Amino acid sequence: MSVNEDRTTTPAPVAPSSVADPAPLGLAGFALTTFLLSAFNAGWMTKASGLAWLSYALAYGGIAQFLAGMWEFRNKNVFGATAFGSYGAFWIGLFFYVQLVGSKLLAHPLTAPLFNRDLGWILLAWAIFNTYMLISSMATSAAVFAVFLTLEATEIILFAGNFALNTTTIKVGGYVGVLTALVAWYTSAAGVFNGMRGRTVVPVGRPFIS
Repeated sequence: MSVNEDRTTTPAPVAPSSVADPAPLGLAGFALTTFLLSAFNAGWMTKASGLAWLSYALAYGGIAQFLAGMWEFRNKNVFGATAFGSYGAFWIGLFFYVQLVGSKLLAHPLTAPLFNRDLGWILLAWAIFNTYMLISSMATSAAVFAVFLTLEATEIILFAGNFALNTTTIKVGGYVGVLTALVAWYTSAAGVFNGMRGRTVVPVGRPFIS
C-alpha cells in the first residue's frame, strides 16, 4: 500500500453511557419525608409545630424522588420509574393540597373535618395504586416488597382513621408509617453500599417471583 493511498480507519468503540442507580436516592427521599409525617401522626411532635415534613414533601420526597423516577426511565426500569415518579408526585401534590386547600379548611372548626376526609380519599386512591405495585414488587427483592407492604398497611390505616376522624387509628398509622420509613431507609442504604462495592454487602433478599 502506497503512502498516498487512502486508508480507511475504524473508529475506536465508544463505551455505552450509563447512569448510577437512582433507586437509593428515591428511597431516601421517600423514607425521610414519610418518617417526618409519620412521627407527627404518631403524636411524637408534641413540642414542635408538626409541619417539619411539609417543605421536605416538596423538595426531597417530591422533586428528588420524582427525578429518581425519571432517571429510572433512562435505566429502562419501568417499575422504578412508575414507583418513584408516582410517589414523588404524591408528595408534591400533598404539599400543594395542604398549602392551597388544607390550610383554609383547618382555619375554621366547621370545615376542619373536611380536611381529614379529603386525606382519607387521597389515601384510599393511593392504596389502590399501591396494591398493584405491591404485587409487582414481588419480582424485585424482599426489601422492596417490604417497603410496599408496610406502605400498603400505612395507607389503609390512615385512610380509615382520617375518614372516621379517629385519632387513635391515625396514631397507629403513624407508627406503621415510621416502620415503613425505616424499611425504606434500609433498602436505600443497601443500594448505596452494594452500588459502591459492586457486590452484595447489605442483603436485600431474593424476589418472591421470577
